[in-house]
Amino acid sequence: MLGLENDAPAVSHSILSEFRDRLLGGGQAQLLLDILVSHVDQAGFLTGHKRQRPDSTHVLAVVRHLNRLEFVGETLRARLNDLATVAPDWLGQQVEADWFERSGPRLENYGLPQPEAKPLALHQRIGQDGYHLLTALYAPTAPTWLVEIPSLQVLGQVWLHQD
Repeated sequence: MLGLENDAPAVSHSILSEFRDRLLGGGQAQLLLDILVSHVDQAGFLTGHKRQRPDSTHVLAVVRHLNRLEFVGETLRARLNDLATVAPDWLGQQVEADWFERSGPRLENYGLPQPEAKPLALHQRIGQDGYHLLTALYAPTAPTWLVEIPSLQVLGQVWLHQD
């Protein structure tokens, strides 16, 4: 394939490894790729729409964001369900009516916003709801036994880590 004789000596793997390290270390990898693509294009090997595959980092970023959104949303929903079981009257005084619409169905069934559809607004709303609930739980007027419920302590830990 390289036009070498069958008995030609093999190239040491260390030479290729060192070349790769120098290429990456000098930041020349993208330049080399651009030159290669240009030559391949000029030679006529690239045809069609020339559409590139999406960079996986963007896909991973969207997945990571949606995973985080589902995680905080489900944490809040589960804690609201816990409170509705042990202190329904107290909970009813702390939350707004639209909380039950947002927190009723599982977030995966709710229809997470598409990346183009401003998922940040839903994320901020869930965050505000969580902070409101935590503030109410630790208010002097709240029953002291509520903050001792282990599942409700999880809400504070999750919000602390997501801040």
